[in-house]
Amino acid sequence: MASDPYETLGVKKDATAAQLRSAYLKLAKKHHPDLNPGDKAAEERFKSISAAHELLSDTEKRARFDRGEIDASGQERAPERKFYRGYAEGAQGARYRGAGPGGADTAAFQDIFSDLFRNAQTGGAQQRDQRMRGADQHYQLSVSFIEAALGASRRLNLPDGRTLDVAIPPGLEDGQTLRLRGQGASGWNSGPAGDALIEVDIIPHAFFRREGDDIHLDLPVTAAEAALGGKIAVPTPAGPVNMSIPRHSDTGKQLRLRGRGIQAHGGRPAGDLYVTLQVVIGTPDQALEEALKAFYQRHPIDPRQHMVEAA
Repeated sequence: MASDPYETLGVKKDATAAQLRSAYLKLAKKHHPDLNPGDKAAEERFKSISAAHELLSDTEKRARFDRGEIDASGQERAPERKFYRGYAEGAQGARYRGAGPGGADTAAFQDIFSDLFRNAQTGGAQQRDQRMRGADQHYQLSVSFIEAALGASRRLNLPDGRTLDVAIPPGLEDGQTLRLRGQGASGWNSGPAGDALIEVDIIPHAFFRREGDDIHLDLPVTAAEAALGGKIAVPTPAGPVNMSIPRHSDTGKQLRLRGRGIQAHGGRPAGDLYVTLQVVIGTPDQALEEALKAFYQRHPIDPRQHMVEAA
């Protein structure tokens, strides 16, 4: 039996939708299989987290779970058995308690069966021939930043034991819903199946940031690399590439790698990767300290002068 979804996400039963989403993204990022390769325990934990969020993020399912109508896996609970006496002795059974032979309540009871019989005669054939479309079913799927940037294929495990292979198109945005036609609930009397509607959550990356179809990256470089220039390896969503740093670069200098952002999609060209340099001094020794003192004595600068003047 699946564990309580509120406990799985570590939230209270009155948690808001925003609190649910925040708790889910925090846990999903920690236990995502891509960040824990080969860790089966993390993979199972991630599945439990996704299932819990899928249930609680659906307003209708959450209400039904809170009322005890479905369990934590989304399956129907067996209804409480009630016999005729239970209904007859309650307010809902008042009309079935006869006032005596031939009484008004007895007549009402007979009218019910008369209506049922008449409906069965006149409408039964139409109902047998009626075809109805199955209901749409809603699911939640978490994907990594890289999968959303480049596109991928993911397998979604459903509560009923089925699996769905989901194509993640490049350029997918957080909260976007994918529609898989014919993958929802079965239709009635050979009617068409409903659709599977999959809302996608994108797990934030440790150092990539998306702005439109472009990706931004703050890249640490050494003082020597910034001052002397040269080629360095730069991470991109598709893998590392070499980039040339101009001589005499400084912190905040921005460089662009064309076509290394969000992959081309929907007739839109690939975005770019913008790299902002962040100079890292490291731990200087005495020789470096003396060299820096000598350098700035020869080339004095005040990098904060414009800020002081504008304040």
